[in-house]
Amino acid sequence: MSTFLNAKELAELTGVRIGKDGKTREHLQAAELKRMKIPHYVNARGHPVVARAVIEGGAQQPTPQQKGWEPALA
Repeated sequence: MSTFLNAKELAELTGVRIGKDGKTREHLQAAELKRMKIPHYVNARGHPVVARAVIEGGAQQPTPQQKGWEPALA
């Protein structure tokens, strides 16, 4: 399994397979991902990139919680 969704999976997720109204497929896919509030990046080629873990709910690193100060009791 790849770390990122492939083009076919991205098209299935967004429902966008082709461009229209003068916009590219990639532009429309990125707009749909933003509307769906799915974290993604646009790479240097203009293609949206989605991490598979975002969709599949992979293991997430818990945010470390800072403990407050406690006195040292002997």
